[in-house]
Amino acid sequence: MKTQSLIPAETYHESMGQLLVLYTQVDRLIMEICAERIASAPDEDARLSLAKQVGDESRHVAIQRRWMAQFGTDTTPVISPEQEEMIRQHFRELPWLEFLADMYLCVEALGSEAVENIVPLADPGTRESLNVPLSDEQDHIAFGVSRLRQELATLPIAQRETFLASIPARIDRLTDAFHGLGLDVAHLFENVGADYLALCDAVLQRRDEVLNQVAA
Repeated sequence: MKTQSLIPAETYHESMGQLLVLYTQVDRLIMEICAERIASAPDEDARLSLAKQVGDESRHVAIQRRWMAQFGTDTTPVISPEQEEMIRQHFRELPWLEFLADMYLCVEALGSEAVENIVPLADPGTRESLNVPLSDEQDHIAFGVSRLRQELATLPIAQRETFLASIPARIDRLTDAFHGLGLDVAHLFENVGADYLALCDAVLQRRDEVLNQVAA
């Protein structure tokens, strides 16, 4: 981690503001994507879990918007409407198993890991604004991992192994697509005091953990 005292206050404020906008946009997109998925979910348990997540994400967006108003950041979206629609379309087209892998292993587990790594570096107000969202996201990840294991257990062994082997590549493709949005996230993280290479290592470690949980 960098010494935050060496980062100009204006630089920190602008970059943390952009990260807050990005996080809020992603939470709103997750809310919308999960809301769309409820009707086609395979059973009542899945529908109820998705409905709970929609409510959680709605609460996160409200918390984050209130904090951004106090923080005084520029709330101009960092993901364009066209890029948002591309993300929605990706998830709309996924079969259930692939939806679980992309949403809960990549977006939720790895995304929350990245956010958790900047919490110790953040100002008190930002830390407080992230408490509820990050806590809820652990529940979402637990649902995704549990449900993915449940679904995989019903498959023939060869099909199950093939799908498990495909997950790292799915994560890599989604990560590449995120970087392809043109966001200089490395610069933003570094400007709030993070060591970006160390953060990437933490995310990779988290990836291995969730993959092991799914395969167990």
